[in-house]
Amino acid sequence: MNAVSFLFLRLAIGASFFGHGLVRLPKLHAFSGWMVGSFQKSMLPEALVTPFSYALPVAEFIVGLLLLAGLFTRGAAIGGCIIMVLLIFGTCLIENWEALTSQLVHVALLVIVLQFIQSNSWAVDRVIKN
Repeated sequence: MNAVSFLFLRLAIGASFFGHGLVRLPKLHAFSGWMVGSFQKSMLPEALVTPFSYALPVAEFIVGLLLLAGLFTRGAAIGGCIIMVLLIFGTCLIENWEALTSQLVHVALLVIVLQFIQSNSWAVDRVIKN
């Protein structure tokens, strides 16, 4: 993959994570309430859903910011994959099949980032490395 293609892939997935976190952070309590409500009929206890619902926007924001900057890109992509696997599991538990496609696409794009990380030329990682 060439450097320009990789840059736009990294920026696109980074913008998605960053945007998800950014819009949720100012309304964190309302977002948490929505998520807890969504899982009321699932097998996950509220004691697990509540802390996750508060941590998720922070994690999305940080992963997105790192991907946008190209800083710790490999770790950010792995962190993004972990977030998405957790979301996929939760999505399956509440049978929200409509959301599943988007989550799988995010994982696929992050895996491509990991596969072609050597193309990460326009990134803070490259500046730090040199």
